[in-house]
Amino acid sequence: MRTTLFLSFTIWLLSSPIGRSQPVEVKYDEKWCLYTSYNGLVMAGYQGWFAAEGDASERGWYHYQKRGKFEPGYASIDFWPDVKEYPITYKTAFQFADGTPASLYSPYDESSVDLHFKWMKEYGIDGVFMQRFLAEVKSEKGKRHFNKVLANALKASRKYSRAICIMYDLSGSTSADMDLLIKDWEEVQQLFSLFSNKENPTYLRHNGKPLLAIWGVGFNDGRRYTTADIQTLLNRVKGPTKKTSILLGVPYYWRTMTKDTEASDLLHPLIKSADIIMPWAVGRYTSETYATVASSTLTGDLAWCQTAKVDYVPLVFPGFSWGNLKNSRSVYNQIPRLEGDFLWKQVAGSKTAGAQSLYVAMFDEVDEGTAIFKTRKEGDLPLNGEGKFVGIEAGLDSDYYLWLTGQAAHWFHDKKGYGTQKPVRKK
Repeated sequence: MRTTLFLSFTIWLLSSPIGRSQPVEVKYDEKWCLYTSYNGLVMAGYQGWFAAEGDASERGWYHYQKRGKFEPGYASIDFWPDVKEYPITYKTAFQFADGTPASLYSPYDESSVDLHFKWMKEYGIDGVFMQRFLAEVKSEKGKRHFNKVLANALKASRKYSRAICIMYDLSGSTSADMDLLIKDWEEVQQLFSLFSNKENPTYLRHNGKPLLAIWGVGFNDGRRYTTADIQTLLNRVKGPTKKTSILLGVPYYWRTMTKDTEASDLLHPLIKSADIIMPWAVGRYTSETYATVASSTLTGDLAWCQTAKVDYVPLVFPGFSWGNLKNSRSVYNQIPRLEGDFLWKQVAGSKTAGAQSLYVAMFDEVDEGTAIFKTRKEGDLPLNGEGKFVGIEAGLDSDYYLWLTGQAAHWFHDKKGYGTQKPVRKK
């Protein structure tokens, strides 16, 4: 939640929880930060790794393209962003059925990221975790890209009073890269005055300290770093003064150390040394299997964490699709969205189990079809050669999943009138 200490606010109701869904006008006192805990917040992951041919990143159609091409038959994205509101867009080689060219955005442009944070405020989403891919910031071009997107996001988070936090993704990393993370983390703190309450009053704190998220801990998918490496990393990041709180992104079956999890005696002690854990649920269940899979998992996880005095944040996602990324028609719409029923089922399951916060995967992930931001609808998509693109259900508006995520935030802010039944949007 947000602190009320020595901050000057103009709000609707002084007795309401500060800064949750109510419109607020904030005058920051540099002595205090705005978000002092993840508890009570609904935040999304923000990839920010896309680039467009013609933007200033000089990376071409980065993360849109496949095998060096971005044209019909060569795309890594399944969902197509709805770019009607973007001040800057870039024409692609794709066309709609009527011959109109299809355009995309780049988060390298400040105006694009500003728009995203504007949406967060409009729909009541608390903020985002900025993904920082360790394997990408190894190169100067990659670091330049992610620094620029982060700069855009920090500016927008201040403008729209949205929470923001950095999350390192360790995918593709090795044991030797842990030194790189430490160096990069220190550079980012200095470059952006990250923990200055005056410069970045919306940077997320937890347990009285700035929060750092590290994703990719304990998976059994052949990673080239160990659980012991992560424990050493955490000891170094926290330092002797324990100046940083830690969120760990762990496998879904971390507690039982089965299925997606490495069976290591070091994993549970590592988790106990963190402040928060967020298990990766994407792809672990469908709407049909959710009740069976999640009911015992959630209650068991929450009980374990309560005993260990570690906070627990469930992950929810709207659906999943990666047909173009995997070049396989069989995985288009692999986990259907069901007009929001699937997402709300997870939201309700988490809330009723006793969770205090949510992590939504993801804000802008069109590669794997988990994006909640505005994307094109079915029947209104560019042509893709022998392949296709997947759209939001035709009966919904392009902003529907932003709206539904905002409704989840209202519920987690303790607003009344929500339950297991998905809310109905008034026209």
